[in-house]
Amino acid sequence: MKIAYINPNSTASMTQGIVATARAALPDAQIIGLTNTSAPAAIQGKADGDAALPGLLALVPEARALGADAIVIACFDDTGLAQARARAGCPVLGIGQSSFVMAGLLGLRFSVITSLPVSIPVIEENIQDQGFSGMCVSVRASGLPVLTIDEGGPDVIDHLVNDISAAQTQGAACAVLGCAGMAHLAPQLGARAGIPLIEGVGASARLARAVAGR
Repeated sequence: MKIAYINPNSTASMTQGIVATARAALPDAQIIGLTNTSAPAAIQGKADGDAALPGLLALVPEARALGADAIVIACFDDTGLAQARARAGCPVLGIGQSSFVMAGLLGLRFSVITSLPVSIPVIEENIQDQGFSGMCVSVRASGLPVLTIDEGGPDVIDHLVNDISAAQTQGAACAVLGCAGMAHLAPQLGARAGIPLIEGVGASARLARAVAGR
């Protein structure tokens, strides 16, 4: 099985981290990554998502030409998910969508920990549109830019752990890591979090295998 991860932003190092996380989650699948080189360096809010959309959609036929059995939009905002799905001819998932589905399958009320406040409206709209509002305790902005999160480091880990703890006090039974840049940080965060974590890249890999039937 081949899964193509399309990174809607233009940061190639983030694509590499996404691919590594997906391969670790599904080691017997062939995982490829495509970077939207015409996009902003990070997707932070609706304006960045709109700017990324043309280049992202141009990568959909490229992924299919490379033999992808399923495509994953590797941005927690699920940028262009509906448009990509309409033209792909194969299953298309988003890492945000996959996280919410996984929380639903586990029956856990969740809080999303994301990057900047500008990202909250898009995520809240997706949660509502996909029917998960009743399970969502909160969408919390860490205040950390996407590229800062992707760089990682002890200060970033400490900051995100504090946000996860705050979500737990709000009544969340699990925390959803609401940024693709958090994917490679999940093991470190999970070791310190007091509640289960759902990480969208790994979740999407497992769900892609299920929906593609391979």
